[in-house]
Amino acid sequence: MALLITDKCTNCDMCLPECPNEAISVGDEIYLIDPALCTECVGHYDTPTCQKVCPINKCIITDPDHIETQDQLWERFVLIHHADQV
Repeated sequence: MALLITDKCTNCDMCLPECPNEAISVGDEIYLIDPALCTECVGHYDTPTCQKVCPINKCIITDPDHIETQDQLWERFVLIHHADQV
């Protein structure tokens, strides 16, 4: 379940430095989350830090085009952070 930043984004820059996977980047109009890098903070934190620090309610939501299980998110975490050990 990668996350998605909606058009409610005000480009406040709170989420960008918080992402442990560097999945958030500056887009043309709003910040973007790369679903190939987003693990919803699985492997790092109990809840997604981007959602926690975002000052706008429901600005960062579950991406309906990238629904994944906890196991899939764990697998992505391992691939991103431990690829040299796999």
